[in-house]
Amino acid sequence: MTVRRTIRAGAVQIAPDLDTPTGTVDRILAAITEAASKGVQFAVFPETFVPWYPYFSFVRPPVLSGAEHIQLYDNAVIVPGPVTDAVAQAAKRHGMVVVLGVNERDHGSLYNTQLVFDANGALLLKRRKITPTFHERMIWGQGDGAGLKVVETAVGRVGALACWEHYNPLARYALMAQHEEIHAAQFPGSLVGQVFADQIEVTIRHHALESGCFVVNATGWLTEEQIAKISPEEGLRKGLRGGCMTAIVSPEGNHLVPPLTSGEGILVADLDLALITKRKRMMDSVGHYARPELLSLVLNDSPARPMHGFHPNRLTSNPKDQSDETADAATSGDADRAADQRVAVLRGPAR
Repeated sequence: MTVRRTIRAGAVQIAPDLDTPTGTVDRILAAITEAASKGVQFAVFPETFVPWYPYFSFVRPPVLSGAEHIQLYDNAVIVPGPVTDAVAQAAKRHGMVVVLGVNERDHGSLYNTQLVFDANGALLLKRRKITPTFHERMIWGQGDGAGLKVVETAVGRVGALACWEHYNPLARYALMAQHEEIHAAQFPGSLVGQVFADQIEVTIRHHALESGCFVVNATGWLTEEQIAKISPEEGLRKGLRGGCMTAIVSPEGNHLVPPLTSGEGILVADLDLALITKRKRMMDSVGHYARPELLSLVLNDSPARPMHGFHPNRLTSNPKDQSDETADAATSGDADRAADQRVAVLRGPAR
C-alpha cells in the first residue's frame, strides 16, 4: 500500500547583493528562515546566486570585463567552505532540503554549480553545469556526467539541472531514468526579456509532464538600481529586464500557484506525491512507455580528471608475474571489446 505524502515546497525569487562579498549569503539565510516560517520543507534558489550571476558577461565584451571577472573569482564559493557550512547549518536548523546555485571556484577555474543540502545539513550533491551557454563559456568551465545524479533526500528523490541544460534531452532523461520525484530547476532571471520567461515556462512544464515529476523553478531578480550599476548604457539594460519565471509545476504540467514574474517573493505550494503515480499510470517515459531494446541512454558518470595514474608494464623474468600481466591484458581487452560493442549498438546500421 502506498503511503500518501505531501511536501511543502518553496521557490525563492530575490535579488543578490552586488555590493558586498557576503551580502547574498545573508539574504539566503534570511529567506530560509522566512520559508521555514511558512512550513517549507524544500526550497530552491536561483542559478549561480552566490555571489551573483555574471550578468556583466552578457552585456560587456570580454576585453572590458576583466575586473568584473576577477571580482567573481574573489567572491566565488569554495566547496566545502564557509558558505556551504552556513547554508548546511540553516538547512539542519529548519529541517529543510535546500537547493542552491553558486559560482564554484576550484583553483584556477569557475563552475556553474548546483548544491543539494539534505534536511540534516549534509551536502548530498555537488554538480556542475555540463555546458555553459553562449557568453557563459567565457566564465565557467564544463561539468561532467558524475553530476547527472538523483539523490535520496528527506523529501524524496531530487534531481537538478541549470538553465539551458533543460534543452539537452539526454541530460533530462538521465535524471528521469533515476526516477526523480522532485526536480529543482534554476535560471538566472532578469535576462533577455519576456521571450526568456516564456521559454522557461514551456521548458519546465514539458519536463514535469515528460518526467512525471514536480518541478520547482527559481529565477533571480535585479532591481533598476542594480541594472544601472551593471551597465551604464540604456540600450544594453533592456537585456537585463524580464526573463523571470519562478514557478512550481505538478506532474500534470499545471502551475500549483501563479508564477512570480517580477519583484521578490517566495512561492509556496504543497506537492502531493500521489500525483506522480497518477501521471505515470498514463505515461511513464522510463517504464511502460519506454522501449529500451530500441532506444536507451549510455551515461559516462565518471568524474573528469586532468591527470590519471600510469602503471607501465613491469620488466620481470618471473613467470608468475608474466602470467598476471597476461591476465590483466586479457581483462583489459575484454573491456575494450565490450565498449566497442556498446558503441556499435549506439551507432546503429548505416543509412
